[in-house]
Amino acid sequence: MNESSPILNMSIFGVFVLITLFVVIRASRNTKTAADYLAAGRAFTGPQNGIAIAGDYLSAASFLGIAGAIALNGYDGFLYSIGFLVAWLVALLLVAELLRNTGKYTMGDVLSFRMRQRPVRAAAATSTMAVSFFYLLAQMAGAGGLVALLLGYTDSFRQSIVIAIVGALMIAYVLIGGMKGTTWVQIIKAVLLIVGAGVMTLWVLAKYGFNLSSLLGAAVDAAPKAGEKLLGPGLQYGKTGLTQLDFLSLALALVLGTAGLPHILMRFYTVPTAKEARRSVVWAIWLIGIFYLFTLVLGYGAGALVGPDAISKAPGAANSAAPLLALELGGPILLGLIAAVAFATILAVVAGLTITASASFAHDIYANIIKKGNGGDDKTDEVKVARITAVVIGIVSIGGGILANGQNVAFLVALAFAVAASANLPTILYSLFWKRFNTSGALWSIYGGLAVTITLIIFSPVVSGKPVNPATGKSPSMIQGVDFHFFPLDNPGLVSIPVAFLLGYIGTILSKDKGDPAKQAEMEVRSLTGAGAEKAIAH
Repeated sequence: MNESSPILNMSIFGVFVLITLFVVIRASRNTKTAADYLAAGRAFTGPQNGIAIAGDYLSAASFLGIAGAIALNGYDGFLYSIGFLVAWLVALLLVAELLRNTGKYTMGDVLSFRMRQRPVRAAAATSTMAVSFFYLLAQMAGAGGLVALLLGYTDSFRQSIVIAIVGALMIAYVLIGGMKGTTWVQIIKAVLLIVGAGVMTLWVLAKYGFNLSSLLGAAVDAAPKAGEKLLGPGLQYGKTGLTQLDFLSLALALVLGTAGLPHILMRFYTVPTAKEARRSVVWAIWLIGIFYLFTLVLGYGAGALVGPDAISKAPGAANSAAPLLALELGGPILLGLIAAVAFATILAVVAGLTITASASFAHDIYANIIKKGNGGDDKTDEVKVARITAVVIGIVSIGGGILANGQNVAFLVALAFAVAASANLPTILYSLFWKRFNTSGALWSIYGGLAVTITLIIFSPVVSGKPVNPATGKSPSMIQGVDFHFFPLDNPGLVSIPVAFLLGYIGTILSKDKGDPAKQAEMEVRSLTGAGAEKAIAH
């Protein structure tokens, strides 16, 4: 196998950073108002926004985590791809356009439309920042693993330094460019990622005469321990009744979580009309669907050409499957290019998450709770608060990323999806479709869903208690050498999502608040038809 060239890898990545920083600085010239900073001035076309949505959605989990999961676990790993793609369709059909028609900048706009502003906006902002934090953990973990592979940094201290550098770059993108600069970074990254994955897919297939059966056979031959189990369900999630429950929990979180991810939903506010929002949806579906087909070939290709043993022992473990495949196919140059694409993926997604979380705090907490809605889009205070919040979020995510370093990023993202599906989705659906739903129900659903999900994650095997892996000498759990878990499942979605829906129902029924019928009717008409939405957004 060819050897990695750290200088070449970092040089290629450095060129990408310089180009994207130049683009972000150019974009920032027209960023003057809150609408410019938080919603890119609503100046992007449908195709541009569709590519940016794909860039936001195709995270390090999609490229690094899923390829590794397929290489090691075959069919069970590909279930991540299927889950993410089906989830995207659920988000589009259930909530995307309805939210866009009803809101202005954030999810809090929608949830507070017909309820008491201050408590609901505070809850929505809290939930948004919690989901963003868990998603940021995954991206930072991906950054640590990738750099460990590229530079040969096996010690956690130097990997931690790299995670801090990624966090600093992320903060710079958001501070300088806002949503407009971040969107252009997403577009550049999406094109690079899909082209890079496409080239590698064709390269892998060419090695096997463009015969998928031959590729799958080679993957089976390269994994004698797993054998033909790679091609069928059950290798990872079918061993016991508990692992089957874990898979059901994971699937539920993936399929329902996207519809509650604030950084994806916020992208629909960057286009001027509902028609452009629908166009962006079509572009995003095609790009995301094609990419997830690529992951099937990349995952099995890494298993066949690199081998699951080599992947498991490499720095970054499963997250290194795609870079190792690039090294096997095209040597250090292709590895450098693919590594730069992976870094671009991480930087773009963390920038998108940070702008979303900071926008939620600035718009929902500062502008509408502290300032009580006084002042319009020409006020600069909201932008200043958003920038300060971005720095704080960046620092916190760096610390969390250092703690989560070494975890499979696809798995960590699944935790973020569980938080989104539990804390956000019930409230969104109830707000859009249940006229009786009120402020009490929203608070019960958001805070209750968030508390249950985070509690179950903290006391799950993900955080502590998994047995030590003989190959690495470490436990797959985040915290080593302790065991305080009592919840048996890795993903809490199976319990937390139904509980959150139930809490929203109970909170509503127990409250005497009947809501505002006029507001309920207005929200229903606006969400379904878009009538009045453009006027509201303009103001």
